[in-house]
Amino acid sequence: MSKKPLILGIETSCDETAASLITENEQGIPIILSNIVSSQTDVHKKFGGVVPELAARSHLEKIDWIVQKAINDSGKKIDEIDAVASTAGPGLIVCLSIGLSFGKALAASLNKPFIAVNHLEGHALSPKLGLVLNYPYLLLLISGGHSQFLNVQDLGKYKRLGTTIDDALGEAFDKTAKLLGIEFPGGPKIEVLAKKGNPNKYDLPKPIFNKGGCNLSFAGLKTAILKITKNIKTEQEKFDLAASFQKTVEEILHKKTKIAFKEFEKQNNLKEKIFVVAGGVAANKNIRSMLINLCKEQNYKSVFPPIELCGDNAAMIATVGLEKFKQKQFNNLDHPAKPRWPLDENAAFLKGAGVQL
Repeated sequence: MSKKPLILGIETSCDETAASLITENEQGIPIILSNIVSSQTDVHKKFGGVVPELAARSHLEKIDWIVQKAINDSGKKIDEIDAVASTAGPGLIVCLSIGLSFGKALAASLNKPFIAVNHLEGHALSPKLGLVLNYPYLLLLISGGHSQFLNVQDLGKYKRLGTTIDDALGEAFDKTAKLLGIEFPGGPKIEVLAKKGNPNKYDLPKPIFNKGGCNLSFAGLKTAILKITKNIKTEQEKFDLAASFQKTVEEILHKKTKIAFKEFEKQNNLKEKIFVVAGGVAANKNIRSMLINLCKEQNYKSVFPPIELCGDNAAMIATVGLEKFKQKQFNNLDHPAKPRWPLDENAAFLKGAGVQL
């Protein structure tokens, strides 16, 4: 029996210090041997958001023992590792540099290949962990920093169908939570509050709802929340606003996803219609349920990573590393950190004033 590749993944793009070892089973499906994630919630809580310098310092303090723990928990030895994969972007440059430098140094010391991974590609391939997932598929990536629809044609081949022209959906969740007085990171708690509220209490805006294809916009929604919170006086009104926000987001995603389905079908000769939802906001159970029902209506197979793999983690980085290792796609040790690194390099940059839709 030939030895299966053993890949170490390292992730430090924002405020999680993470390391993971993965291999594959006899069917070639990636399997997790260890997946360690150390969050920095307590570090940034009092600031209401991530402070890059503090995040980088925390990565520097933790990364050595996080990687060691991942190796120990995997039951493998360090010299059994076949390649080291580190997130190289996009993300906070001071944070990316920690994991990238550590991964390069470790690869060099072990005399093993180094693989620089796009963090977004990690999310895109995360459902492959423990699952056979064939190309092409439509991806909705919804996280704290990114919201986009992508035609995933193959490893390294992505065509963007739509993106946010301003804020990411995860950011809109976090900012809404902050305005409602929920401490950072508050996004996931919106869903809890929404269950206690009336989703029809507030009529919130849906920016570019009837134009712009499957592009998204959340800045106007966030501004409306800001104005309403200035006049909120009771806990019930908070619950109602959370419920109205959740409902509005679901309506936006429902319509834009239907448009993305049509565009995806135009671009591919499909034997099977597959829709993958990944990123931190993919953990939102209401959004999951709504999109699963939409897929049933439109004859799509819906695929979500397990809840614990929706947020930033190193198993998804190692998964990309495994795919690239099998194709011998390695990187030099001078590969730079890239704070901006789109999956579709040819897609237009759609942010800022004067965006034409």
